[in-house]
Amino acid sequence: MTMRILTLCVGNICRSPIAEALLARELPAHTVVSAGLGALIGQPADALAQAVAAEHGLDLSAHRAQQVSSWLCQQSDLILVMEQGHKSELERQLPAVRGKVYRIGHLGQFDVADPYRLPRSAFDEAYAAIARGVSDWVPRIQQLS
Repeated sequence: MTMRILTLCVGNICRSPIAEALLARELPAHTVVSAGLGALIGQPADALAQAVAAEHGLDLSAHRAQQVSSWLCQQSDLILVMEQGHKSELERQLPAVRGKVYRIGHLGQFDVADPYRLPRSAFDEAYAAIARGVSDWVPRIQQLS
């Protein structure tokens, strides 16, 4: 079964595009998209996010931010958010998503801090946390599909 996975943050220009690209690379048989709770619609990925991703073999150059929608959530089998607050907000806005929204750091019990407008080191930390979350989720997603 092909799963549809949605990664979610706030602006959809830093964390969720990285998570989307990492998951898509690890799970090529699945469909992975990203969005934001308050997306900077149409904007490319942040320059530092693109630089960090590129160093790890990921190309974010084609990414454009999109706003999360009920349709996107309905189409998704799994929604991975960066922070507990994102889960709470999404479930408040769209109660029907309950049961398929998890933090990317769910298994390790961590949030991925927003690096937006912070120094490069914050982007490196965010990447490392996302990569850890992805490596936790990939075997579980493979079992489910």
